This record gives sequence, structure tokens and C-alpha cells, in this order.
Amino acid sequence: MDIELVYDKGLLREIGGVAISYGQREWMDTMPRALGPWPLEYQRFSATLRAVGDVEIAYRRWSSLPRTVGQWDCEQRKSRLERVGPYQLRYDRAGRVCTVGPVQIFYDRGNWNPVRAQLQSTDQSLSDALLLVLFLVMFWQKQAWDAYYQAHR
Repeated sequence: MDIELVYDKGLLREIGGVAISYGQREWMDTMPRALGPWPLEYQRFSATLRAVGDVEIAYRRWSSLPRTVGQWDCEQRKSRLERVGPYQLRYDRAGRVCTVGPVQIFYDRGNWNPVRAQLQSTDQSLSDALLLVLFLVMFWQKQAWDAYYQAHR
């Protein structure tokens, strides 16, 4: 099953038909504000995502890596996220996430944006849980890249 990733003006707008909305001044504020019906909450005066709907996210102290997402534990190794609950993450040689559980992510050649995703099993559909984890992984990856590029300007 193909999962369409839709971009407009450089911002990810949809994952598999589920809209990602931004603030009214999106040219100034590129932080997503909702994933479908779920509002996104950030820590005060920060870009750290603390909740998606009623799913809270807890982070390791002094780190941008999550410790828990709702009731799921997260695993890290060498400052890299390896697992979110039941979903194992795999990375390619460039350090990009290439699989999230049963979802494979494909990137365009000239950019680091994911251009499409594919659910490897034909008998599954994109569940809310898998949608949430896919969004979070792409969100955190983009934040990490943006921070890296800001630091190395």
C-alpha cells in the first residue's frame, strides 16, 4: 500500500490523506499545529513537541530524544532513536530513517524530504498508531536536520 506524502511550499501537508495543518502565518511559523484531528502541543517557548492529541511525549533529560510516547517506551542507541513502542526504526547510510515498523520511506535524490512511504504488507492499513509514529519520526528527523544546518552555517 502506497502512503502519499504531500508537500506544499516546502511543508509536509498530508500523510496518507491525513492533513497536517500549520498556523495562520505559516511563512513565519513552520511548526505543525495539528495532525488530522489531533492538536499538537509544544513546551512553552520551545519547539519541543510534548503531546499529539492526548498522547503525551516525555523526553530524556537534556536530550531531544523521547523516552516515552504515550504508554510506549522508546529505545535509543548512540543518540539515535531505535524504537518507538512496537515499531523498530532502521536507517540508511546517510543517516535517514528508511523504515518505521512495516513502513518503508523513500527520499528524493536532491533533497532530504521523504517523498513517499509504502506499507510493506498488503493486508494492513495505516493505523492511527502507525500514522502517529510515522509523523513523529519524520518530525524529529526534520528538527534534527534543521538544528544541524543552523549550527553549521
